[in-house]
Amino acid sequence: MSRADTELSATTLAFLARPHTATLTTLRPDGTPHVTPVRFTFDTATGLVRVTTRAGARKARNVAAGGRAAHVALCQADGFRWVTLEGRATVTDDPVRLTEAVHRYTARYRAAPPTPEDLVVIEIAVDRAPTLNL
Repeated sequence: MSRADTELSATTLAFLARPHTATLTTLRPDGTPHVTPVRFTFDTATGLVRVTTRAGARKARNVAAGGRAAHVALCQADGFRWVTLEGRATVTDDPVRLTEAVHRYTARYRAAPPTPEDLVVIEIAVDRAPTLNL
């Protein structure tokens, strides 16, 4: 979803800007879903979701495995209102990308994220927003 800001409604973008948590669904090596709560940021200009985590976390290991496991879904909900964003994910420990992820997280949640020694960022290039109810 390049230029996601033109493809998602103003209502959807406003909802995604609220500092809620979401669930991130990844696939384990056996193909079963792994669902975990996460804090995230969404870059409306690029359609990129960022989730900071530990390199050893199951979600990061699932994404790092690549293949089908790298296609993920992130769902932010508030009662019976929700938005699901799907896309291909990658994991990186690139210092520039980590700094950007931490900066955006801190701005959104008004507190810095945990910073374990093995901090990585999962980046999701959103290509679908199939489920929304706003």
